[in-house]
Amino acid sequence: MRKETLRVGVAGLGTVGAALIAQVARRHDALAARCGRAIEIVAVSARSRGKDRGVDLKKMKWFDDPVALARAGEIDLFVELMGGSGDPAKAAVEAALGSGKSVVTANKALLARHGVRLAALAEKNNVALNFEAAVGAAIPAVKTLREGLAGNQVERLYGILNGTCNYILTRMEQEGLAFAECLAEAQRLGYAEADPTFDIEGHDTAQKLSILASLAFGTKVEEKAIYVEGISSIQPADLAAADQLGYRVKLLGVAVKTPQGIEQRVHPTMVRKDAPIAQVMGVTNAVTIDAEGISPLTLIGPGAGGMATASAVLSDIADVARGLRVMPFGRPAARLTDVRKAPMQRHEGGYYIRLQARDKPGTAATIATRLAEQEISLESIVQRHPKGADDRMTKGGSVPVILITYATTEDAVRKALAAVGRDRVISGRPQVIRIEKN
Repeated sequence: MRKETLRVGVAGLGTVGAALIAQVARRHDALAARCGRAIEIVAVSARSRGKDRGVDLKKMKWFDDPVALARAGEIDLFVELMGGSGDPAKAAVEAALGSGKSVVTANKALLARHGVRLAALAEKNNVALNFEAAVGAAIPAVKTLREGLAGNQVERLYGILNGTCNYILTRMEQEGLAFAECLAEAQRLGYAEADPTFDIEGHDTAQKLSILASLAFGTKVEEKAIYVEGISSIQPADLAAADQLGYRVKLLGVAVKTPQGIEQRVHPTMVRKDAPIAQVMGVTNAVTIDAEGISPLTLIGPGAGGMATASAVLSDIADVARGLRVMPFGRPAARLTDVRKAPMQRHEGGYYIRLQARDKPGTAATIATRLAEQEISLESIVQRHPKGADDRMTKGGSVPVILITYATTEDAVRKALAAVGRDRVISGRPQVIRIEKN
């Protein structure tokens, strides 16, 4: 066993930081045996010094300024758990890397915006920049792509990367509840923030997808290259229809290699019930990787929470303690290529379309004509006629019509629906959900 102890400084003592300190203390001897050296958290920094976090900080040096902690000679490794894409997280990570210290972070926002530049700084100073906890918490998606599949060409990856959205969709499906009711319950349980926009509109998933896509395809991290659509438009009727058709609705982040470039998208998606990812319910996360030479690989586990995230952070710390260092994105930062964005209009696949068709002669023929003009073929069509005056599915003389298309393009679907709208044979906005081939 090496005699020198790995001295760790932790900036950010929220749920994850406190869980990390407790885990390091509890696993001290086992970590020393597995890593060949002891790991000690010797210094910390947070906004409030007097707050009770349920862990003993008496033996740790306190820094009011996380940047000063990052530069401190008392530490060998800096752990950033503050969050946010700007300062103080950015300044502290830069200070640590610039002073020759390895960094472990769980900060997806920082990596999504500055990941390539920080990776180059780490490489320049021959130190590690590890971020397993930034995507999927306890799921080892980063190491799987960066190290486990280093010899395989990835063709596609997709995943459930936000537990809040998966919880809401699960409750809506299982209990027939409306979106707003499920969101309120998620907020009450602490699964959703007071302002849930970042989660429910898909931006959290997009940040995580940008990191995974870089690891998978050797491209620069580019959140702006991702098409993003959230789950707030999903209604119980969509989930009921999906169930009857053999599907489930999930918010997926998808990155796939196409002849036009890397297609990156976040949106509600229908997946067949027999797909492994369709079985992932509640706040659980999952990532499926399609790579050359192997069957699709699905990783499933807790995607958030103090202990789960701390577990991934500690795994990264252990790698540094062992002396393991790999390039942050699996190849030199200078060799990451610009993202050649595949236009969303060129996306090809099946579509679920729900229309409120006006209950009058010629409506079905008009809709069929507009679809045919765009060369869209239908796999199935379901029209629900009113069963009586009290039928809740009927709204102002309109009838729900559900269409399932064969593979077509996004552009064709949008053009056909725009034409149907101009014909005034539907009421309200059409609901469109893409179908992901398993």
